[in-house]
Amino acid sequence: MTDTASTGVQQSFQFKSANISMTALELYYFDNDEFEANLREKINQAPGFFKDIPLIISLEKYEGLDSELDFFKIIGACRRHNIQVIGVRGGNEDQRRLARGASLALLPGSSQRGKPEEPEVATEPESEPPSVGPAPARIISHPVRSGQQIHAPEGDVIVLGPVQAGAEILAAGNIHVYGPLRGRALAGIYGSESARIFCQSLEAELVSIAGHYKISEDLQDNGWKNAVQIQLRDDLLVVTPLEKA
Repeated sequence: MTDTASTGVQQSFQFKSANISMTALELYYFDNDEFEANLREKINQAPGFFKDIPLIISLEKYEGLDSELDFFKIIGACRRHNIQVIGVRGGNEDQRRLARGASLALLPGSSQRGKPEEPEVATEPESEPPSVGPAPARIISHPVRSGQQIHAPEGDVIVLGPVQAGAEILAAGNIHVYGPLRGRALAGIYGSESARIFCQSLEAELVSIAGHYKISEDLQDNGWKNAVQIQLRDDLLVVTPLEKA
């Protein structure tokens, strides 16, 4: 028997909030053979990125028949490629029932997220709320080395040096890299489509804004090894050069 009193432990676990970068697979229809072929093709483009990632299946734009939706086959195909399906986002009641039967977590879609409640009528004048400024940027004054992850859950990240291959920058807002960007940069991780990525030399393994991403093979024809900014326009990542002073 463990002596919990001597270690100060009162219980075996605690629940705590966790900010985790997630990848969503936006499913439009499902055909088992086509799904696995397309999945294999995507993974071959960036095998290191997809290995062991947790995946959410988004049904918000699904147009196929519910009878064709087989989560067990989707889970099996993903597991054969070392991808772990953990939940479903959106979907109608029948689709979510199928997901529950496959032991997947159910996440709200954009149209299901909680709406603000009607404000109560105040019986007394309320004091003016204090003004809230933007979240401060997280400034990193040293190189971000392979295996490191820098996370800014409420604002921008500014890196005053290089981001090495194998490193990862996550920001709710923008990402600024005053050096070569060789690792992964994910801006707008909570859905901010206005977020941007700026770097002095684009050499990234992957860039992402609000869940839309491009890997290095997609980037090498546009702005590679140049100073650029990356932004989202009409659901597409657009790379444009930074003008020199």
